[in-house]
Amino acid sequence: MAEKINKDAAYKAAKPKEKDYTISDGGGLSLFVKSNGVKRWIFIYRFDGVQNRLGFGTYPDTSLENARRKAEEAREQIANGIDPGGIRKEAKAAKQLAKANDERISEGLPILNSFADITRQWLDSIAHLTSDKTHTKKTSRIERLAIPLLGDKLIREIKSSEILTVLKPMIDKQQLETAHRLHAEISSIFAYAIVHNFTDYDPAQPVAKQIPAQKVKHRAAIIDPKLVAQLLRDISNYQGTFVVQSAFRLSPLLFQRPGEIRKMLWSDVDLVAREWRPYVSKTDFHHIVPLSTQAIAILEAVQPLTGGGQYVFPSSRGDGRPMSDNTIRTALKSLGYESDVMTAHGFRTTASTLLNEQGWNPDAIERQLAHAPRDQVRAAYNRAQYLDERRRMMQSWADYLDGLKAGAQVLPFKQVS
Repeated sequence: MAEKINKDAAYKAAKPKEKDYTISDGGGLSLFVKSNGVKRWIFIYRFDGVQNRLGFGTYPDTSLENARRKAEEAREQIANGIDPGGIRKEAKAAKQLAKANDERISEGLPILNSFADITRQWLDSIAHLTSDKTHTKKTSRIERLAIPLLGDKLIREIKSSEILTVLKPMIDKQQLETAHRLHAEISSIFAYAIVHNFTDYDPAQPVAKQIPAQKVKHRAAIIDPKLVAQLLRDISNYQGTFVVQSAFRLSPLLFQRPGEIRKMLWSDVDLVAREWRPYVSKTDFHHIVPLSTQAIAILEAVQPLTGGGQYVFPSSRGDGRPMSDNTIRTALKSLGYESDVMTAHGFRTTASTLLNEQGWNPDAIERQLAHAPRDQVRAAYNRAQYLDERRRMMQSWADYLDGLKAGAQVLPFKQVS
């Protein structure tokens, strides 16, 4: 294809006509002369079977020599399989992105498509799926531990080794639960980024095997019926305040998490319906705890003392807070039960073990322990399905404990539905 067909004088002398026209310089380069007298350099080329055009500026601001140089560069790119128009678009987009990011930085916002930016979008997308408390914890953990190292990096450029660098301090300190949680959250952020076309790969996946498995810590619990009987007698003889006595005696009857019992609200207790309906933050749902006759008696006894306040078991300091999380632990220790023998959380293990031995439905037991399925539809279904059975189970359990405490020879039995 002929190139450099005309001399500069030909372009300089070109006059406007009634209609726009072009003067070819060869090799795809032409001078486009508009009817208003404006002259522009254009480069017409084909790439992947499609005809495209590029503008090289106005004449004479862009000289013939400069226009020919730009055309030569474009022809070399095409010969190397590169679309010169695509490069220009990318450069323009990069310039616009840089300008937008400068504005975002001045406003205190993360740069577009960075890890911090995508993290913020992901957190917003899941806010309705978790409690405010859980969402705050997730946000804090990511901002403290991941954002300082990954925040400004483009999400598509982050490598597995960089994610491991974030997690390594936790692994070295044996903070394995935190490491696993943070790793799962980072992986979820990349899953969000993949779905929304910010990247096409999750570099957190290969890192999973670099985090040691957590060693399960089993909380001490008494499961021998004879020893449980002695524990119950010791609890009935406990000499603490009446409020603590009541919480202590209620713990084995309800076998809920210690934090939920000490934070029990009078507004969640319905003595007429014989139910306690706490919100369980750990599994993020509203639980139903059927109350046995024995549990009702304890609550009715303490109601004249604390019923005017928010908490069933308020702090003895009178500061409007619930009973301390160390209270039951301290009470057990005062009775001679060290933490390697029995814990406040151990009442859950005691009940789970013995109820399973007695033949109660394992799903009903799990539901009563507030081990809710992740599937919220299934959780709601289970709540309705097992509630009547759990009512019978909770009363039977209370009667069983009374028998143990009284010294009767209470043997495990197969529950009949």
